[in-house]
Amino acid sequence: MVPAMNKILKRAIVQLASLPEEEQEAYGLQLLEELENERGWDERFAKSQDLLGAMAAQAREEIARHRKWISEGKNPPQSPSE
Repeated sequence: MVPAMNKILKRAIVQLASLPEEEQEAYGLQLLEELENERGWDERFAKSQDLLGAMAAQAREEIARHRKWISEGKNPPQSPSE
C-alpha cells in the first residue's frame, strides 16, 4: 500500500510518468540517491550531537574546576592535561 502523497509530490509524479522510460529511470535513481544522502546526513548529525554533548560536558567540568581553584586562591593549570 502506497502512503498518501501531498499535492506537489503528486504533480511531480504525474509529470514524471509522462516522460520516456529512460528519463523516468534517471529521475527515479536521482530521487532515491538524494533520499539516501539525506538519511546519511541525518544519521551523522545525530551522532555528532552525542559527541558535541560530551565535549560540552567536559568543558563545563573544566570550567568548574578552574572556578574552584580560583575561589581557593590557586592558579589553574594552563593546559587541560595538567
